[in-house]
Amino acid sequence: MNSEYAIDVQNATVRFNMASEKTDNLKEYFVRLIQGKLTFEEFLALKDITLQVKPGEAWGIIGDNGAGKSTLLKLVCGVVAPYKGTAKLNGTVAPMIELSAGMDLNLTARENIYLNGTIMGFSKKFIAEKFDEIVEFAELGKFLDIPIKNYSSGMRARLGFAVATIVQPEILIVDEILAVGDVAFQKKCKERMHEMLKGGTTLLLVSHTIRDITALCTKAMWLKNGCVEKVGEVYDVVNSYLESKGAPLIERPKKSS
Repeated sequence: MNSEYAIDVQNATVRFNMASEKTDNLKEYFVRLIQGKLTFEEFLALKDITLQVKPGEAWGIIGDNGAGKSTLLKLVCGVVAPYKGTAKLNGTVAPMIELSAGMDLNLTARENIYLNGTIMGFSKKFIAEKFDEIVEFAELGKFLDIPIKNYSSGMRARLGFAVATIVQPEILIVDEILAVGDVAFQKKCKERMHEMLKGGTTLLLVSHTIRDITALCTKAMWLKNGCVEKVGEVYDVVNSYLESKGAPLIERPKKSS
């Protein structure tokens, strides 16, 4: 890998095989599969994608539902493998892709803090030292000893974000986390992400909220049907996307004299 880049995706294609016939249940699916009666259609979720992000840069990924945005993040994190091309990282990563990733819904928030922290490579001693700080940020003190299966998606988001960002990662990968939870929590997340960017963290952010993209990112990629439609300076890319939708454009902030 070229160490010049924190994220280096080169000519990557991601392929999924989709069953071409509808099955009503899992048993029928496996019976058809064993009998050789189930056929598959090839679906290319990403097609020949190249994305090179330098350390400290903040990139936003935009596009319609099904454009391949979340698949790109999963490719970067190693959750899915490329059918063609390569995808590599250079640095410690805090992935915020699935809200409940690394959590056991049957365990309490207290137990999940230690579980999730351990999965992320933190020692038990370190987690204990940061425990109060995590709880304070997540604002879940009254609900610490309740199984998180009883939590709302917003409460699980607060817990996951608080644990994942307790230390400053070299690379932060975020998928729609700012769309979950109340306005006050979203503001706290943005403030923490701004602090990380000032400290040199590299950011890759997927969001349908264009204002979040322009507030946090300096560059952007627009995906359309698994392909790169446009890439470059954030306002150029998001305004091209908004123009294609007939939506109002976002005015660039005026430079202070």
